[in-house]
Amino acid sequence: MATYVALLRGINVGGKNMIKMARLKEMFETMGLNQVKTYIQSGNVLFQSNEEESQLRQRIEHEIEAVFGFPVIVTLRTVEQLERIIENCPFSDEEVAEAESSAVGESLYVALLTEEPVKEAAQRLDVYANDNEKYRISGREVYLLFANSVRNSKLTSNLHKLNVPATVRNWNTINKLVVMAREIGV
Repeated sequence: MATYVALLRGINVGGKNMIKMARLKEMFETMGLNQVKTYIQSGNVLFQSNEEESQLRQRIEHEIEAVFGFPVIVTLRTVEQLERIIENCPFSDEEVAEAESSAVGESLYVALLTEEPVKEAAQRLDVYANDNEKYRISGREVYLLFANSVRNSKLTSNLHKLNVPATVRNWNTINKLVVMAREIGV
């Protein structure tokens, strides 16, 4: 059985599209998914399933809309895929340390995409990158490094130009999800 993390886009960030994590957990369990756990109020659900990713993703999105009354884009990653995200961070320790020294809040983030963007779409982000906002695309991930703040970032606010749904998590959350996913898979 694979251990997955479902990353929901655009819930519990404000007053719109609020989903209580206890109710979301219950929905996943009702779907027959195993070892369900949630992490923080931004829509991170860990679970186990034998299903294939794309079919599972569609089933979860359909169920969320049926239960909660609004559509939500779901991005799935296995624990192994999350571990590779951490292992393959394209920014050096020095680059991250330098960004952290001047950043307000977190400096390293990952945008998790539902599919890999085409090269032409990926190049559309180049105009928003600068010394304070850097990015690297690796498969279905966009690594983001901010020397100031993610707030008001032109790079982050233009991720939609990749023409692929994305949800963003900070580096601490990615690492915590890996720890929790490993615990489930034991």
